[in-house]
Amino acid sequence: MSVEVRAVPGESLSFPGRITRVAPPRTHWAPVYRRRVVVADVVAVVGSTLFAYALRFGNAHAHPVQALLLLGLVPVAWLAALFVFRAYERRFMGLGNEEYDRVLQASVFTLALVGTTSWAFQLEIARGYVIIALPLGMFTILLLRYAMRKWLHGQRDRGLHMQSLLVVGHRQGVLAMVRQISRASYHGMRVVGVCLPPAADGRLGVEERALAALGVPVLGGLDEAADVSVSAGVDAVAVLPTPEVDGAFLRRLGWALEETHADLFVAPAVTEVVGPRVAIRPVCGLPLLHLERPELTGFRRLVKGTFDRVASGVGVLVLAPVLVGIALAIKADSRGPVFFRQERVGLEGRTFGMLKFRSMVVDAEARLRDLAASSEGNAVLFKMKDDPRVTRVGRVLRRLSLDELPQLFNVLLGHMSLVGPRPPLAREVAVYGDDARRKLLVKPGLTGLWQINGRSDLDWDESVRLDLRYVENWSFGFDFMILWKTLGAVVRSRGAY
Repeated sequence: MSVEVRAVPGESLSFPGRITRVAPPRTHWAPVYRRRVVVADVVAVVGSTLFAYALRFGNAHAHPVQALLLLGLVPVAWLAALFVFRAYERRFMGLGNEEYDRVLQASVFTLALVGTTSWAFQLEIARGYVIIALPLGMFTILLLRYAMRKWLHGQRDRGLHMQSLLVVGHRQGVLAMVRQISRASYHGMRVVGVCLPPAADGRLGVEERALAALGVPVLGGLDEAADVSVSAGVDAVAVLPTPEVDGAFLRRLGWALEETHADLFVAPAVTEVVGPRVAIRPVCGLPLLHLERPELTGFRRLVKGTFDRVASGVGVLVLAPVLVGIALAIKADSRGPVFFRQERVGLEGRTFGMLKFRSMVVDAEARLRDLAASSEGNAVLFKMKDDPRVTRVGRVLRRLSLDELPQLFNVLLGHMSLVGPRPPLAREVAVYGDDARRKLLVKPGLTGLWQINGRSDLDWDESVRLDLRYVENWSFGFDFMILWKTLGAVVRSRGAY
């Protein structure tokens, strides 16, 4: 079938009026990538077991039964566990923590299986072999998978190995999703079209024009989503919550996609709440989405604060030579103090003096009014890529985020955390709405989601959204992931000016 795109006379879009197929044929990257992952895992498992066997027994020879168990059955059981724990499913590979979690689960299961088998059958399995083989193999698997994931993300940055996606929903939500997907190409999604409800006056709205500017055509209305998804041959359909999208609509769409290879994604109304806080539970025979309360107080918060202070104290000691060197460079480059102290708003609205290495001339604040018209930041924050107030040493510090290092002292004093929302100015808090004020429920962080997603390149709404996502979904695993990605963000220097 073909889908007609309706437009008011005198207004046109930058795509054809009739579309028979807008998506490329089904991509074949996933099976190839999966085979490469399997081969890498086999190399890691066999290599680690051989290395552990050679290290444990050296020139001596183990009993034939034990050798068969260690060099044959253990690797086979390990690889089988990876399959059983679904570590090779396409939806888990190349993105998110789920892939790594399943590798860890399979490896721990293998360790437990070896121990249980040894006890049950009274087998003398060399402990030294087990202690070396399993941790080494698990680390090697994770390392190889991480390397392959980075390769895959690089390919996606070049437009390769992508899935075609049809987005269905109301204008504002669809436009926001399209923009977000276009900013995160490493996720492997390319929006090839959308289905929107008809405009009340029949004219093209702001959202349609913005979508057209992004090269995303409107392929039909909400009621045509099933036909469009089949005729366009997309790899996936994403449905946003709208009043028109009910259970019957989703059932019909799911039935239509059964005969295709396309996946169906349904966005919940609370898209920023993810992870362990979300669970589907039966209530009166109905599967309902249960949202747990965010853990903002109690023992876990105490542990987080303790870890922050210990880690920041260690960081200050380790980086002491670097801190002294930066201080001397600042003094030699321009007159003025080494540190810049600025009042910021922290936990529950309490203010504190945030420390940074001075990267600007001493009268920078006085000169801000003259530069206000040249701001390249978002609607609230002043940012300027070639700010004339920045010193020569300051440019280097900002590019590498070294000017933020004195905030380790703020963490040590309990004003900040290592990871958290961006510490706001009082004038920013004055214009906060109810949503934005929720970020004050946790301590601001030296780094956060804003740091690893573009920093100064983010608009105001996106910055607030990322901070709220952190508040709603905080966990220790989330913190460690952000800390790890901060290293890459600092090296790339994206949005650092």
